[in-house]
Amino acid sequence: MSKIDYFTEEGLQKLKDEVNFLERVERPRISKDIGEAIDKGDLSENAEYHASKEEQGLMETRLSKLKNQLANARVIDDSKIDKSRALILSIVTIRNVKNGMELTYTLVAEQEADLKLKRISINSPIGKGLMGKSLGDIAEIKTPGGTIEFEIIDITR
Repeated sequence: MSKIDYFTEEGLQKLKDEVNFLERVERPRISKDIGEAIDKGDLSENAEYHASKEEQGLMETRLSKLKNQLANARVIDDSKIDKSRALILSIVTIRNVKNGMELTYTLVAEQEADLKLKRISINSPIGKGLMGKSLGDIAEIKTPGGTIEFEIIDITR
């Protein structure tokens, strides 16, 4: 049984766009490269041919993985999310209990995580620690440097 992957509308569209790009742009380009390498003669010593075949294998593996992910994708309906608890798509503001530093993150599926955009995976240590917590709760996050306590000071969305 395949694992269900949850996406926002934006994340699902990004996945579809990547599949489309690989099928319509990369696959034909690689096939053309292989054809040109074959035209150069002896394949046993043709580095271009072997490199193109390897690239083709990697691209087809990636495409297969993405198509499987797409087949098992579900879009998250944020109108049905409990806004009193930190759940996927929640925007959570936390305060480090020890030093008072405040951080705000959006909890997202692993495929949509991007720390630069302050989008963290629900499967990350911080994401796991925040999931299900309510306003005022203390989340104990285990890190390589030890356990850090964060207070949930705001949940939106």
